[in-house]
Amino acid sequence: MSIRVNGGSKRHQQLQNAMPVHPIVDLPSPFGDPGPNFPESELRETAYEILVGACRSSGPKPLTFISQSGRGDRDRTTAPAPSLHRSLTSTAASKVKKALGLKTASSRGSKRAATTGELVRVQMKISEQSDTRIRRALLRIAAGQLGRRMDSVVLPLELIQLFRSSDFPSQQEYEAWLRRNLKVLEAGLLFYPHLPIDKTDPSAQRLRRIIRGGLEKPLDIGKNGESMQNLRSAVMSLACRSSDGSVSDTCHWADGFPLNLWIYQTLLEACFDIHAETCVIEEVDEVLELMKKTWVMLGISEMLHNICFSWVLFHRYVVTGELENDLLFASSNLLAEVKKDTEATKDPLYSKILSSTLSSILSWAEKRLLAYHDTFHSDNIESMESVVSLAALSAKILHEDISREYNWKRKEADVAYTRVDNYIRSSLRAVFTQKLEKLDHSKHPSRKQNKAFPILAVLAGDITELAYNEKAIFSPKLKRWHPLAAGVAVATLHVCFGNELKKYVKGINELTPDAIEVLTAADKLEKDLVQIAVADSVDSEDGGKSIIREMQPYEAEAVIASLVKEWVKIRVDRLGEWVDRNLHQEVWNPRANKEGFAPSAVEVLRIIDDTLEAFFLLPISMHAVLLPELMSGLDKSLQQYILKAKSSCGNRSTFIPTMPVLTRCSTKSKFNGVFRKKEKSQMTQRRKAHVETTNGDISSDITQMCVRINTMQRIRMEVGVLEKRMVANLSSSKSTNEDDIADGASLKFKLSASAAVEGIHQLCECIGYKIIFHDLCHVLWDGLYVGDVSSTRIEPFLHELEQYLEIISSTVHDKVRTRVIVEVMRASFDGFLLVLLAGGPSRAFSRKDSAIIEEDFKFLTDLFWSNGDGLPDELIEKHSTTIRGVLPLFHAETEHIIQQFSQLTMDMYGSTAKSRLPLPPTADQWSPREPNTLLRVLCYRNDEAAAKFLKKNYNLPKKL
Repeated sequence: MSIRVNGGSKRHQQLQNAMPVHPIVDLPSPFGDPGPNFPESELRETAYEILVGACRSSGPKPLTFISQSGRGDRDRTTAPAPSLHRSLTSTAASKVKKALGLKTASSRGSKRAATTGELVRVQMKISEQSDTRIRRALLRIAAGQLGRRMDSVVLPLELIQLFRSSDFPSQQEYEAWLRRNLKVLEAGLLFYPHLPIDKTDPSAQRLRRIIRGGLEKPLDIGKNGESMQNLRSAVMSLACRSSDGSVSDTCHWADGFPLNLWIYQTLLEACFDIHAETCVIEEVDEVLELMKKTWVMLGISEMLHNICFSWVLFHRYVVTGELENDLLFASSNLLAEVKKDTEATKDPLYSKILSSTLSSILSWAEKRLLAYHDTFHSDNIESMESVVSLAALSAKILHEDISREYNWKRKEADVAYTRVDNYIRSSLRAVFTQKLEKLDHSKHPSRKQNKAFPILAVLAGDITELAYNEKAIFSPKLKRWHPLAAGVAVATLHVCFGNELKKYVKGINELTPDAIEVLTAADKLEKDLVQIAVADSVDSEDGGKSIIREMQPYEAEAVIASLVKEWVKIRVDRLGEWVDRNLHQEVWNPRANKEGFAPSAVEVLRIIDDTLEAFFLLPISMHAVLLPELMSGLDKSLQQYILKAKSSCGNRSTFIPTMPVLTRCSTKSKFNGVFRKKEKSQMTQRRKAHVETTNGDISSDITQMCVRINTMQRIRMEVGVLEKRMVANLSSSKSTNEDDIADGASLKFKLSASAAVEGIHQLCECIGYKIIFHDLCHVLWDGLYVGDVSSTRIEPFLHELEQYLEIISSTVHDKVRTRVIVEVMRASFDGFLLVLLAGGPSRAFSRKDSAIIEEDFKFLTDLFWSNGDGLPDELIEKHSTTIRGVLPLFHAETEHIIQQFSQLTMDMYGSTAKSRLPLPPTADQWSPREPNTLLRVLCYRNDEAAAKFLKKNYNLPKKL
């Protein structure tokens, strides 16, 4: 009757020896738990009744009763009998087993059942007495309902009406049978109906009361009794419902989910030999063909059959101790059919069953695969392949089902590849942790840092052995789903060991023999792992680059580099702290040394030079790689020094005075002699007071600024020397190639050099404008042309300015001296123009004053020309362009200036200027073609026409 799948007990014994011992636990069913009210034995009896009932009208002739004693040869002579009584004389190999990959062999003397029905009865553990009773009842049902299909009958209801206690060996057995059938009706019509039931449905309420009473005490059953009529009325009302509300010819009482799958799963369990739990019977083809006749009554389709049978095969493998790999293989093969089914349906109930079933299978498989080293080894590696196949296929079907449900339109992911990749990484991480803990606890329980190096050294050897074992045993099997299985495995081990190595490196601050031992072992391990990864990736699309990219190097040089970087950071931080601390103490004394620059700069440059020299003396082979980082840190520190050195000096705008409001001259208030004398006396007193305050240490602020400029120029020169010295040191380094030297951009003090240039420019401007607008304010802003022009000329200003130029010439470095003097000249030109155009109400100019003004300006330019020993003519000419353009206005006719002003203003404002000329804004640049410049000339013109024009158009106040 049955056959061991693998051919015999010897092979079975080998499997038991090879497989690990698994605790046999039952898996929760994806179809739900029937619970204690529906035990397995009652499900079997119900399933058998349905099976026999389904076969009643399936054959060419009506079902006829054959007593058990009369079976045997008589059965084999009644050829036209239905399939339940088909003779089992065929010896052909099972097509089902062949399709599922189950091995076939002879039964060698096993006693075979005479018919398929007999075989099923035995397999389902149904007694002959029960079988006889069921068949008699079905004959009586058939006799009373000729021509009706079995799906138009509620079988439990008919059986309840037919059977009496006299049909059973005892009253207790009858009552148990009656309760079972009432529970079947309750489950099929109330708990798990084919169509949902409204809680207020009167038939459902009536049936619920009848069943509750029948479970408490036996019903009074009579063929036409009132109890039976009430029961039949309620049952048929619920069973014959249809989705459109009409009365259906088909009765639905066993096709609701999950009751139908519980019953069908019970039927499928009959495919396993009751005497050998791991064996599928040889007659599985005939048995499955018989069970197919229940599909209509149970609402089973071929798709549901496939998923249910796949689960049954898988479940049997698990609950029998995971001994028979063929069951797993068969379940996986059947899932391939399930995959095809899934692509062809969108039934939500089927999707729910599919998802639940495959999730259970996948969960079980992944518990083993996520740590497959704990479960599989060289002796049972074939079973691992089946488990992976089952998991991969389940995951793929689930992914596709979800994609269809949510209508995802995206590139299909390689689900199997992703899953297997995760299994490899997870399992290797787990076994790595086990090996690490074993070493740690057995040899070094204290886990002190100075004891860590033997752990990592020994662990490196263990990991090498593990990697080669992985490559030989597991990777060839996993390569079916993951072409880089070995590469991923060694990459995972590489990362795991690297993490431990990082922890160790964090605890060291210098190279020691212990550290070298660990690093040497790590380097050897890394080379072995990379070799395996490269060999495994030869045929891959990217040549293994993706795997190698995961393996971040951790050889000795990388650790040394990190230590050197820390060395660099410490020294750069010290330099930064030194700059902050000592710059506050710097006095910028020009007599501190012959060159006239700050001693603090000398010290900063010495520290940088010493740091670079010490760097090139380090016993490392990566100077060229690490030098840019050191350069960057030193460059930023030096930049910080420069920025702090200039930060307190201000800028050009700091010293330029605010321009007074515009006024007009009053021809009635001429500047008389008394005013001029008084004004001159006040200016003389102010000038003397200023000279007395600065005579002891003339313009110390300016000399300090000059020292700052010298300091920045010194830094510019010295960083160039340092850069050349670094190139020379790199050229002599054994680890440096020509490309490193050629890339000069990384060997430049870019930030500090740029900051020095900017600092020199800012300080030059600052010196010029501070001298003109601050230090010489008393002779320029407060003195020049105040009152009578002829008596307040430029000579006092030039006299004091010359002293400042002498200070600059004797203090500032010759490479930047000209730039400083140019900025002083520019500032003096700006100051001269500001006196003429924005000098305030104490100044007024007539046309005849223009000659004095032009002569004074020539005296000013001559000071900077200095008879050819000063600035070049072209430089003076370049910076005096603006003032030379404005001076002719002071000689021009007032009417001409008014006409030109009016025209330019109207050109600027258009039609809005016709009724009244707007007041033009102050321009950024004075110009004879700029309205505001012309307006200011008029404001300071001591002329009646100018005053009337300003009064009429702008109502400007008179001068004081």
